[in-house]
Amino acid sequence: MLLEVHLKRGLVMPNEKYDLADSRRMNTIMSSEEANNGRKHAWDGLEISGNVRSLSSGLWSLTHLTSLHLNDNCLSRIPPDIAKLYNLVFLDLSSNKIRSLPAELGNMVSLRDLLLNNNQLRVLPFELGKLFQLQTLGLKGNPLPQEIMSLYQEPDGTRRLLNYFLENLTGVIKRIPTDQPPSRSWIVLQEPDRTRPTALLTVMCYNVLCDKYATRQLYGYCPSWALNWGYRKKAIMQEILAGDADIISLQEVETEQYYNYFLVELNKQGYEGFFSPKSRARTMSESDRKHVDGCAVFYRTEKFSIVQKHTVEFNQLAMANSEGSEAMLNRVMTKDNIGVAVLLELKEDFMELSCKPVHEKQLLLVANAHMHWDPEYSDVKLVQTMMFMSEVKNIIDKASRSLKLSGETTSIPLVLCADLNSLPDSGVVEYLSTGGVDGTHKDFRELRYSDSLTNFNCNGKNSTSNARITHGFNLKSAYENGLMPYTNYTADFKGVIDYVFYSKPQLSVLGVLGPLDTNWMTENDVTGCPHPQFPSDHFSLFAQLELALPYLSSLNGVHLPGRR
Repeated sequence: MLLEVHLKRGLVMPNEKYDLADSRRMNTIMSSEEANNGRKHAWDGLEISGNVRSLSSGLWSLTHLTSLHLNDNCLSRIPPDIAKLYNLVFLDLSSNKIRSLPAELGNMVSLRDLLLNNNQLRVLPFELGKLFQLQTLGLKGNPLPQEIMSLYQEPDGTRRLLNYFLENLTGVIKRIPTDQPPSRSWIVLQEPDRTRPTALLTVMCYNVLCDKYATRQLYGYCPSWALNWGYRKKAIMQEILAGDADIISLQEVETEQYYNYFLVELNKQGYEGFFSPKSRARTMSESDRKHVDGCAVFYRTEKFSIVQKHTVEFNQLAMANSEGSEAMLNRVMTKDNIGVAVLLELKEDFMELSCKPVHEKQLLLVANAHMHWDPEYSDVKLVQTMMFMSEVKNIIDKASRSLKLSGETTSIPLVLCADLNSLPDSGVVEYLSTGGVDGTHKDFRELRYSDSLTNFNCNGKNSTSNARITHGFNLKSAYENGLMPYTNYTADFKGVIDYVFYSKPQLSVLGVLGPLDTNWMTENDVTGCPHPQFPSDHFSLFAQLELALPYLSSLNGVHLPGRR
């Protein structure tokens, strides 16, 4: 229901219902008495008419509004406070006497329709280019420059004009900040253990946003020059090198860019890498295959040598374990996400101890995965995660046997980096953090998976239907308790979907790189990323881990670092 308010001598007219000329709308006016008695509104639209010359400041408190009709009045200006109505989808300012618009109008990124017809506008703010969801822009009947109107009158004129505004926003108005945002703070979580031999290592996890996905259709709020791969790749590499991590896990790396850019540049800095594209690459021509994205792990060769490398294809695992589950075939097998894992050996020079460890080799498994993106497929994300952990367990078990290591599955510590496309309260994160989920978990969407999922259960394949599906790792997230309010930051979604997990008790986290300055983001009207200052729609995660090394306790008098 749409509320129409007639402002006449500062009073709201009495409560009445009537038909407008536009028969599609029936309007109700709430009386002052009803308002004072606490009557609740059930309206999300507001129409103000009656030769109104100025707007009450109380209007800007109505943040629930999705449509606002201010047409056919005598308004000469629109105050910047209109941007407080951040939920507006429809705004009609037609047939007034408006001479200029506030730059803040560009922050109303929910707008789909903005009608400015029949005013006295001679100039438009370039900030309108930030209205990436705008579908209708009404400009007729304004004395605007011919350059503007020519663009506007072309096919798809609204989009062309908005692109023109956005491209010129930096150079002309300089509203997009050129100053670097404040450095992310380092968060100390615990002090190193000085009572036993250890090794310190740093890990970065970063979804770099594949060039193929960085389109104006998806990220219309970002100028095209800042979406361009030539611009973004330099900023991405700057972010990676600034971290100087021992292990770098990247998602959405394009095949061609891995070999021609990432591997080349990181080789120069003392890294080697392993990469696998998504499964679809196997069915493509060579020219198409180079544009398929995948996952990569880089490691510092001064500190690690590689022992094994593995690719995990989820669609192949789904096909092999689909018996009795149509959902496994129809939903999981059709998604070609992958994971990679590298088994690394820590070089002795980086072991902080004065005696040899029990094992001649100190190994570490680094796993990296990118799960399916669609929120409607929570079941697929959960099954893919279970598949990956099952394969990681197999990799560690086989390595332990072939290298004749003693101990349980967790004798080789695990670092898991991933874009899980799942929030902290999801079944995926519950599964990883707690060691398992029930076969009836809501994220399975009541689809038949339970029988086939027992193949991935660390308790064995003979578990009963709907039993708890578990893994054998004691995993903990490096970023717990809301240390990062978001890792993915776009105009329509801001949340945590990227993670760094590590296995206890061999590994512990000493510190992490904290979040971006939210005040800076707000003050500089960063609608979403990518952005000229942020080359991906994800922010990198960075953690310092401590690896406890086994040693011969029977040796007495051994000096340990920091201990006398």
